[in-house]
Parts: sequence; structure tokens; C-alpha cells
Amino acid sequence: MGIGPGIQLITDNLIDQVRKKAIGSPRLRQNYNFHESAEENPHRFLNVLIAGTYVTPHRHLEPPKSEGFLVLEGCAAAFLFDDAGRVTDVFLLSGDGTVPELPEAFRGHKVARGIDLAPGIWHTIVALTPSVVCYEVKPGPWVPSTDKEFAAWAPAEGAAGAPAYLESLLDGSRMTAEDSEQQLAAEPDHPSAAIHDVRV
Repeated sequence: MGIGPGIQLITDNLIDQVRKKAIGSPRLRQNYNFHESAEENPHRFLNVLIAGTYVTPHRHLEPPKSEGFLVLEGCAAAFLFDDAGRVTDVFLLSGDGTVPELPEAFRGHKVARGIDLAPGIWHTIVALTPSVVCYEVKPGPWVPSTDKEFAAWAPAEGAAGAPAYLESLLDGSRMTAEDSEQQLAAEPDHPSAAIHDVRV
């Protein structure tokens, strides 16, 4: 029996295809959109993250947009920040409820299948396994100039300081107040990149 109009399935084959594109992407991630246009509302898509991808911390404030992540495969960490760039919370998101061996700083943090974020919360998602498959939902339309506000206190994607910043999230050193304050004080001011034609 065929699939009727307006129905799309999330299959292992589809995930494998998107994962292959993510592995081959310089950004080490790839979206697969289920919505048909930038104007459609809501936007629904797969987002496959490969370990090492760096998603610049950002928020969706103007216009205000909530955002939901559901991990289907693998494990990721959702880092939340205050306006100064200090880590305020970390949630471990796992498709099957298990997490890999992680640094001591990650212990005790809540494990969930996904997360729903209200508008205006600074956040980033970090892959903790070789690949992470997420299903995301966010209000449309998608307008590149206003889709997200990138944090002025974090390196932009592709900047020289991005790998070191990502490593400081992965090793847990930004998760203690003292270390976070020291790192923020040591980093040069990073100009805000408020308009980037990219998606998480």
C-alpha cells in the first residue's frame, strides 16, 4: 500500500542518507526539512549532528520563537546560558536513555529524550556521540535576517576560537562558576554575529 499525500515517514534509510550528508559537510551537520517552504508554519526537520560540529550559542527572541528538540539516536548535551555567557544548566538528551562516559562535571545532570525551550533562552547543542539525530520543531516563517541572535560572548562558527570553546563545553570546564568566570575574562571580546544565514 502506498503512502498518501501529505504523509512523510522518518525511516532508517532517510536517517542514513542525512547522516552521510552531514559527515560530508564542512559544518558536520545536515538538516532534512519536512516543511515545504520557508513561509510554512511550523517548521519540522531532522537535524543530524556529527561529533565536532559547533553550533554557536544563540537565542530566538525577536521575533520570539520556541524550539523543541527530540533526540531519536545518539546523545547530545543542551547547554543553557545567561546573558553574560555563563552556563546556567546542562541537560543530557539521549535517544535511548543511555549516555556515554563523560567528564566528572556532567555527572548528576538530568537525562531526557528531548527538550522544549521558550523564546529568548541562550542555548547550544553539542554532540556527545559520533552522531546525533534530532527531530526539531520551530515556528515559521524562516527569515534569515531575524531567525536567530548569535551570542556576542562566544566565537562565531568558523572563527579561530571556536574549537577551543567547543572543547571547553565537552570537557566540562565551563560548567563550574569559577572556571566559567575565568574563561570569560580571558577571552577577547567577540563581535556579535546577529545575522547569519544558517540554521541549527
